[in-house]
Amino acid sequence: MRQPQHFPLWRDANRLLLAIEQAMRDFPRYHKYTLGTDLRRQAMAICQLVRRAAPRGDDQVARVTQLVEAVDDLKLQIQLGKELQAFQSFKHFQAISELVVAVGKQSGGWRTLVPGLACPV
Repeated sequence: MRQPQHFPLWRDANRLLLAIEQAMRDFPRYHKYTLGTDLRRQAMAICQLVRRAAPRGDDQVARVTQLVEAVDDLKLQIQLGKELQAFQSFKHFQAISELVVAVGKQSGGWRTLVPGLACPV
């Protein structure tokens, strides 16, 4: 069995976490400690869920479902950050958005591979 570090999803989730950490440095003070904290926590949770959802065990269906939902929640928070103009530049927002879309596609792909989750939830 491959370790989670060998999956492209793991790599992209870690890049997403790093991009969010770097973007938070430039957030306005108010958003840094509210929305910024939520974004950091959610990105870290996604990294943890990727590790837990790596193909193994009996409850993989539940773990993959949690991962997909966590990615969707992060997308909402990133969109809120854009609407609040919390990102220093559109470039920061775009880079993070592209990474979260990549992670979402890959986690959705895992959902189609896991027995019992062939149809969308």
